[in-house]
Order: sequence, then structure tokens, then C-alpha cells
Amino acid sequence: MKKKIAFFSFVLGSVLFAQSEIKSFPDSLNIHPFSANTLEPKMGFLFDVGENELRLDVGNSMDVFHKHYSTNVLSFGVDFFTYSFLERKKDFKFPVVAIDYLFGVNAGYKINANNFNYGLRFRMSHISAHFVDGHYDIKKDQWKDLVYPFVFSKEFFELTPFYEKRNLRIYSTITIIYHIKPTGLGKDAYQIGGEYFLPNIISNNIGLYLSGDLKLTHLDDYNLSFCFQSGLKFGNMTSKGASIYFQFYTGKNIHGELLNLNVNKSSLGINFDL
Repeated sequence: MKKKIAFFSFVLGSVLFAQSEIKSFPDSLNIHPFSANTLEPKMGFLFDVGENELRLDVGNSMDVFHKHYSTNVLSFGVDFFTYSFLERKKDFKFPVVAIDYLFGVNAGYKINANNFNYGLRFRMSHISAHFVDGHYDIKKDQWKDLVYPFVFSKEFFELTPFYEKRNLRIYSTITIIYHIKPTGLGKDAYQIGGEYFLPNIISNNIGLYLSGDLKLTHLDDYNLSFCFQSGLKFGNMTSKGASIYFQFYTGKNIHGELLNLNVNKSSLGINFDL
């Protein structure tokens, strides 16, 4: 598999460098992250309402190349981010319970028609998950709730076609996992989602957005999760800026070490689009 990936990357790179109209390291993303999808690069905090828990996101996605074909754009980029589960303690302490790492590459193609756009995003990624010292009870000298660490990692392909018109964008995703530990878990996932942006709702350059994502994940069995997100974006929806938002999530825990736990959370968050 590694040899095939290396060969594919070499051929793809040769084709790209053979073209003369490529823009390296463009200022913006060709395909902006889907806001309600829990597996997107973010930079910020998500505080759970009524609980002493929070999520910390550190990472980004960057386009390395843009190739323009008339009004259409082909892009290639990289993804590097972590999403962590922390507890809130006194004296401004936040012990880390669990952390997940994701890194990979992506490609996108956006077709700009007269009144709408559509396209496709492809991601090939690796995720590994780990418990951290915040999950260990020093006084009892044992892992909390007797939930022990185990090896969790997966490599997967993800394909997301999308359609956008004016301030509306809808998408669907199919995920195929070609390697996973523990080996007994399923190797496919499916989701649909959308987002709607109302620009200049309060003042110039401050807009309101609503988004939702429904995902069917194959673990021991198929499990359904739903994420709703709404908030204020300072800046255009697909540009650099900051967001303050409310999120409701129900379904399986997104952290690999806690994948068998059901969660039902309302949260307040802040995110910086870099």
C-alpha cells in the first residue's frame, strides 16, 4: 500500500510541476472546511455547557497549489491538526484526558458556473488516539473508571461532493477505511450536511450562519450522530476571521480512546480561521 501511495504521489507531482500556471501557497483555501463536520481543522475552544469539560482544537489546513482552468480551480493541500478532551479544574488548570492526531493530504476541484458552484474534495488521512495524564487517577493509582488505553489508529480515504449557491452549501461524504486498529471495527462511514450564511446581519463583515451534519459510522454496528452549529462569523464565511458559536452534538464520542461512549452535549465555542 505504501508503494502504491508513493507512486501515486510521484505521478501526481510530476503532472503538477509540468504545468506552468500553478499558483504556489495561495492565500485562501479552494474548499473551505464544513463547519458542522466534527472532523475539520479548527483553531479554538469548545466549552461544554453545565460540565467541567472542553475541547481544544489546534491545527490548520493549507492549500499548497492552485491550478486554474478558466473559472475552475484544482487544488492540493495538507492537513495537520489535533483535537483534545480537557477537564476544567480550579486555579486555571486544564488536565488533558485524551488527544487525537490527524495528518494527511487533500485535493479539491471546484467548478464555478454562472449562479452556483459545485465540486469535490478528496482527503487521505491518518488518525491516532491517546489517553493522557488527565485520565489517570494518581490517588487511586489507576486509570479513571477503569477505562484502559488501547491502540487506536486508522488510515482512510474520504470523498465529499458539494454544491453551493449564493449563501447555501450542501454536501455528502463517503469514508472508506483501509486500515484500522482495533481490527474488529467497521471500515465505512456516510454523512450529509449543509450550511447557510447570512452576511452583514449585524453590521458590515459580521454574519450569522447555521449548519448541520448527520453521520452514520460503522463501529461494532452502525451508529448515527448529529451535530448542529450556529453562530456569528467575523469576516466572510470562506475567509479568514473568527467565529463565536453554539454547538449541539449527540452520538458516539469523537475521540478514538472513548469511541464506545454515547454523548449528548451543548457547547459554546470560539474558532479562528487562519
